[in-house]
Amino acid sequence: MPKPRPPFEPGRFYHIYNRGAHRVSIFREHSNYLFVLSKMKRYLAQLHLTVIVYCLMPNHYHYLLRQDGKQRAGLLPQRVFNSYSKAYNKRYGHSGTLFEDNYRIIPVEEEAYLLHLCRYIHANPVKDGLVDRLEDWAYSNYHEWVGLRNGTMVDRDFIKSYFPSADAYIEFVWSYLRGNY
Repeated sequence: MPKPRPPFEPGRFYHIYNRGAHRVSIFREHSNYLFVLSKMKRYLAQLHLTVIVYCLMPNHYHYLLRQDGKQRAGLLPQRVFNSYSKAYNKRYGHSGTLFEDNYRIIPVEEEAYLLHLCRYIHANPVKDGLVDRLEDWAYSNYHEWVGLRNGTMVDRDFIKSYFPSADAYIEFVWSYLRGNY
């Protein structure tokens, strides 16, 4: 029996993630990532959600979202990846499930955990050995966090409220990667 979903409430933060069935790649090429990012932008506005952190990896994804309205945050992965799964199956002649299971969602209750999730999610490409430098991974909003890209899927006020500078956040993430946290 599936685990019951947590209550969804405006103003709360949620960590949402999932991975490919059998840990296979859910993103095969650059255009796959762009498709998902485009759908995210569309549905974030409709659902009144704010992305704090996201990272799309070859075989999994992570979102850290704030629910700003009454629409539940769990609708984002449903809408984005239902559409993506159909497009993926058509493009690659794939049949069956693309994902291991339903997305997982964890309500974020503690501020310390909220901040740790920011660096944990952003650190994934280095931690998993895909790149040596976080700025070399294009499919997260780390670039927005540290001022390297002027994208829209980020809450700059959130960042400023916790980190006085880009360098402070960079050090926060790298302290985790070095195991000094």
